[in-house]
Amino acid sequence: MIRLHYHPLSTYSRRVLIALDEKGIEHELVTVDMAARKHRDPAYLAFNPYGRVPALEEDGFVLYESTAILNYLEATRPEPALAPSDPRLRAMVDMHMKLCDLQMAQPTGVIIFPKRFLPRERWDGAAMARARDEIDRHLQVLERQLGDRDYLVGERYSLAEVCYTPFVQFLPLIEVDAPPAVAAWVERLLARPSARRTEPAV
Repeated sequence: MIRLHYHPLSTYSRRVLIALDEKGIEHELVTVDMAARKHRDPAYLAFNPYGRVPALEEDGFVLYESTAILNYLEATRPEPALAPSDPRLRAMVDMHMKLCDLQMAQPTGVIIFPKRFLPRERWDGAAMARARDEIDRHLQVLERQLGDRDYLVGERYSLAEVCYTPFVQFLPLIEVDAPPAVAAWVERLLARPSARRTEPAV
């Protein structure tokens, strides 16, 4: 059985939880108490040298990067599919997964981490403003790519949407207004049962 080492407030962990839910994969959750710095314990670092979450373990096989975990789940449990079989469409999904990390996840973290976990006097307002501008530019690109389609690739929900869901959840906190096609897409993503069941407490 899959064991997922995670934290319930981790956006990257939530990606994997969404995929597990979408595919109906039986799994065991192991909470890593990051507030108590358990992710820095020697035992956890021996398992995951980067001391982050999530980390997946199955029959002695370990992965500790969220998109690699998502691709592994798709390869080993292909039904229901979260990626197209056509190689060009699959490459598009992979591209969007990577762009989500580079253009959405990284700047989002600059804003939501301090807003969720730090007192206001420790916020870096200039860095947060730059991150907000970067997110806004990326959403304008997504707006053009979505057009009048419901999803990013091949007119179906995919791992691209799985990657984005935990981050677009925080658009109100980020204080970025999504353009119309993106706003409708975000509404579709957050309405899915898998998104509702994995929604963080804060």
